[in-house]
Amino acid sequence: MATPAIRMFRRLEGLFCVYKPPGVHWKLVRDTIETNLLKGINATPPQALPHEVRFLLQPSSDPEAPKGLTLTAASVPALSKHPLVTGPEFQHIRVGVGHRLDASSSGVLVLAVGNGNKVLNDFYQTQVTRDYTLEGEFGIASHNFSDTGRIVERSTYDHITLEKLERVLAVLQGSNQKALLTYANVDMSSQEAYEMAAQGLLGPDGKSPPIMTGLRCIRFQPPKFTLEVQCINETQKYLRKVVHEIGLELRSTAVCKGVRRVRDGPFTLRDALTRHHWSAADVMQAVRQNHASKETEKKPRSPAERPVAQTREDRETVTSQGDAFEEAISGRTVSETSS
Repeated sequence: MATPAIRMFRRLEGLFCVYKPPGVHWKLVRDTIETNLLKGINATPPQALPHEVRFLLQPSSDPEAPKGLTLTAASVPALSKHPLVTGPEFQHIRVGVGHRLDASSSGVLVLAVGNGNKVLNDFYQTQVTRDYTLEGEFGIASHNFSDTGRIVERSTYDHITLEKLERVLAVLQGSNQKALLTYANVDMSSQEAYEMAAQGLLGPDGKSPPIMTGLRCIRFQPPKFTLEVQCINETQKYLRKVVHEIGLELRSTAVCKGVRRVRDGPFTLRDALTRHHWSAADVMQAVRQNHASKETEKKPRSPAERPVAQTREDRETVTSQGDAFEEAISGRTVSETSS
C-alpha cells in the first residue's frame, strides 16, 4: 500500500516550467526546487504505525506466579517503523532541466520530476521553436556582446531609423529561412514538403547550426530597441552576437542588454512559476495543468476553435508580462533566491 508521501510524489511526476530570474544560475534554481519538493513530500502526515504482538510482564495477584509476575499478550506500535527512527521517507528527488539558460538570461525554464524526465529527454531532442525578447542598445560594442562586458568601441547611431532596422531584419530572416530549407533534408518540390510546411513541422533534420525562423522589432526608442526572435538550436551567446551583427549592418555598434525566453515549445510565461511559487503544492498544480492541456490538444478542434496567428497586441502582452516578472524580482540577490 502506497504511503501518503509516495502518492504525493506520483502527483508531482511530469513537466512544468518556472521563471528563472537574471543573475541566477540554472543549477541554483533546480537545487532550490528540489529542496522545496523534498520538504513538501516529507511533510505529509505519516502512515499509521503497524502494530505487533508482544508479551509484557505485569504484576499478578496469583500467589503461585513466580516473583508475582505474569506474561500478558499485548498489541503495541512498532517503533522501528517510526519516522524518528527510519528518517525521512524521501532522501532525494531528481529534477531534470530542459533547454538551459545562462546566468545572465531570464525567462521560461522547463523542468521535470520523476517519470517526467523521460518525457523531458524527448522534449529536449525535439526541434521545438523557442521565443525570445532581446533588449539592445546602439552606440556601444563590448568584447562579449553584452552590456556587462568590457567596452571596446563607441559609435554614433543618429542615422539609424526603424525602416533601416526592419530592412536589416528582413535580410537576416530571409537568409535563415533559406538555411532552414537547406537543413530540412526534404525535397522542396514534393507534396511531403508542402504538407510539413502547412502543419508548421518543417525544420532541420538532426543537428544544425542556430536558425532564426522569425525576427521582428517590437520596440524602437533609439538608442534602445527590442527584438522578438523565434529560433531553433540557439544559445544565448549566439543571440547576443545577432544583436552585435545588426549594429554592424547598420554601420554602427550594438550590445545586448537582456535575453528573456518567453516561450519554450508549448510552455509560455503564463505557465511559469515565479520564485514565491516554487513549492510542492504549486508544482503539483502546474503538472496537473500540463496534463490537462495535453488531453485537450488530443481532442479534434473545429476550425473556429483553432488558434489564430499571434497579433502584435498579443506579443506586446507577453513582453509586458516578462517586464512584470523582472520588476517583481529586481533588487534580489542570489542568496535571496535560494532561500
